[in-house]
Amino acid sequence: MFNIGDFAKHGRVSVRMLRHYDAIGLLRPARVDPASGYRSYEAAQLARLNRVIALKELGFTLQQVLAVLEERVDAAELRGMLRLRRAELAAAMAADAQRLARVEARLRTIESEGHMSAQDVVLKRVPPVRVAELTAVAASYQPEDIGPVIGPLFAQLCGRLAEAGVAHAGPSVARYEDVPDGDGAVLIRVAVPVGASTPAAVAGEYGFELVDLPAIPEAATIVHRGSMDDAVGAFQTLARFIAENGYRSTGYARELYLECPETPADWVTEFQEPVVRG
Repeated sequence: MFNIGDFAKHGRVSVRMLRHYDAIGLLRPARVDPASGYRSYEAAQLARLNRVIALKELGFTLQQVLAVLEERVDAAELRGMLRLRRAELAAAMAADAQRLARVEARLRTIESEGHMSAQDVVLKRVPPVRVAELTAVAASYQPEDIGPVIGPLFAQLCGRLAEAGVAHAGPSVARYEDVPDGDGAVLIRVAVPVGASTPAAVAGEYGFELVDLPAIPEAATIVHRGSMDDAVGAFQTLARFIAENGYRSTGYARELYLECPETPADWVTEFQEPVVRG
């Protein structure tokens, strides 16, 4: 028999936790001294303690743990609970991995400050183009809000164009607009250049819009090589160029996807920010 302190040490838990488990009926001591009230535990009870801690670490409430240990949950229900929890943990891990990637990208931007030359920026006219377009709204312009929206939206557009038999006539484009009274929300427009003769009836039948993007008389442009998670440095280089050369931005930069292989680190994207003399 172990006193409560020794049992806690062997179980790697606190005495306070054992007292709480006793109070709610989750892990009763093997014996309680009627005179002193001291609790004693048997070594075999470590097995139940281990199960309590494991289930708790999986995110189950103590009441759920008690139901499982008292076999008030059948095997099928327990499997369902575990699968659900596994999915929740996997989603949390994926979200944490994405946050870590964004932090690392921001650190790389900080470390490269001053190394990206404004000479990489080119001023040019962007010609008009007819595109097939779909739109959706993201909560903000932050990468964690843009990414989950823009990828599926492009996939949806490309799928509809394939069904309609409409060929791509150039690199894909993304552009952005503020949503009026949207509390920071952003309207995402994804587009694929198409032939000027594409019938409007086809667009209506397959659920995309035909839009004639006007020319940008003057755009500050820069080519970014790599994942969009690492694009902050390129945007900030554009910002420095605009500020240092007497220009003023007149809107969000268009994103022209020049090369999009399967590995995002190999992407090549041109950012085209419309500007005027300040």
